[in-house]
Amino acid sequence: MADDTSKASRKDLPPAAQRALAEAEARRKAAEAKAKASPKELGGPKGEEPTRYGDWERGGRAVDF
Repeated sequence: MADDTSKASRKDLPPAAQRALAEAEARRKAAEAKAKASPKELGGPKGEEPTRYGDWERGGRAVDF
């Protein structure tokens, strides 16, 4: 996701910041791999997971279970 100019500017960062960016990138890649490996839901809502704070949202209305 990062281009050559942002990688060059990362060299100017302190070592702790460089490690934090590397850890964040590793977590991002792990999350993407996990999302690809998860089974597809049949008959569920389209798009991303609609639950937020334990609620379902349909047509702009949140419904508690």
